[in-house]
Amino acid sequence: MLPDALRRRAEELHFYGLLAHGSEIEDCAWVEKLLDWEEAERAHRSLVRRLSSAHIGRFKPLADFDWNWPEQCDRLAITELMSLEFLKTATNAILVGASGLGKSTIAQNIAHQAVLNGHTVLFTSAGQLLSDLAALDSDSALRRRLRYYAAPSLLVIDEVGYLSYSNRHADLLFELINRRHEQKSTLITTNKSFAEWSDVFPNAACVVALIDRLVHNAEIIAIKGKSYRQKEAQERAEQRSKKRKASTVRSSA
Repeated sequence: MLPDALRRRAEELHFYGLLAHGSEIEDCAWVEKLLDWEEAERAHRSLVRRLSSAHIGRFKPLADFDWNWPEQCDRLAITELMSLEFLKTATNAILVGASGLGKSTIAQNIAHQAVLNGHTVLFTSAGQLLSDLAALDSDSALRRRLRYYAAPSLLVIDEVGYLSYSNRHADLLFELINRRHEQKSTLITTNKSFAEWSDVFPNAACVVALIDRLVHNAEIIAIKGKSYRQKEAQERAEQRSKKRKASTVRSSA
């Protein structure tokens, strides 16, 4: 006879054949081992599936992030985002700063942490998302695609502000943000202050309402400083220069 704890686990796994013959089982050791294997395998497959569908891409872990490089970066606030508490209250997160300061890297780390903790996540650039939605001709296809973007526990929209968009793009983004408002968390990275969003969506009537939805319940983190990518490029150039000089010295010796 299966103990109550094992029976509940078998029910959650839908092992109905095992449950039907529970009265015939005398030694439960192998049953518990079987349930352990099945639960572990399903958890692994779920993680792999969610990682694949999240589209996070390759990224540098925060352990390798140079916190001393930005002139301004609230590390404590980012650490709190990594704890994922903001997902429990459908709070939004907005990372604001110039290009090359690590906004996307931070967003990717938060997204990855959310997947590891069992949440559904989708990572996309603003350009990809809005182009995808705007390309749909039929209302039914658009509604399905909006549901797709509205569904994840965490939606990350990267690089808002690097391109300008039409009024239709603005309306589509507003519709999506409005669907997620106070229901699911949205994380946005942008190189523009909110005062400059009228340049991103010129002449769009919904910009004020869009910003209002985003910031109503949001953690806004400003990151300031010089581009880290430019710093790395300069360091690589200096290293190559040193190697060339050393090679010249050896060849002339």
